[in-house]
Amino acid sequence: MGVHRDRQVTFRAATRDDVPEIVRLLADDPLGATREAPGEQIPDAYWKAFDAIEHDPNNTLVVAVIDGTIAGTMQLTYIPGLTYTGGERAQIEGVRVASEQRGHGVGQAMIGWAIDQARARGCRVVQLTTDRQRPDSIRFYQKIGFRPSHMGMKYHLRDA
Repeated sequence: MGVHRDRQVTFRAATRDDVPEIVRLLADDPLGATREAPGEQIPDAYWKAFDAIEHDPNNTLVVAVIDGTIAGTMQLTYIPGLTYTGGERAQIEGVRVASEQRGHGVGQAMIGWAIDQARARGCRVVQLTTDRQRPDSIRFYQKIGFRPSHMGMKYHLRDA
């Protein structure tokens, strides 16, 4: 739980009923608008992805809720590995805060919650990526303690 001004932010695993709202959040920025497909009827690929996440014990799709309304979302993935003396790492992905909630502490509460989950699980590292075209996000992550220690690269296999 976290505090958003005078209201509590609570966290829970997303349900199927949350998927259309999560897709709307993912599309609610200039980059997301170019690659997501929100609407009344979302593509089947979103449902398949949700089912895969829900059935994978190393993945959790999370929603942040304020007063019964979804205020944000993120995916938390645990990655086993041999590095860090066989230490597990937590990967935070797909972080979005509803546009009307931005700048009010929701993102900080979300990331703090994710770090607490990783710490409780015994992870050695928490990592995330953000697109270089999101300078506000980069500043936010650096402000709360993340450091640009590596250079991330992506190889897109096909256009969406």
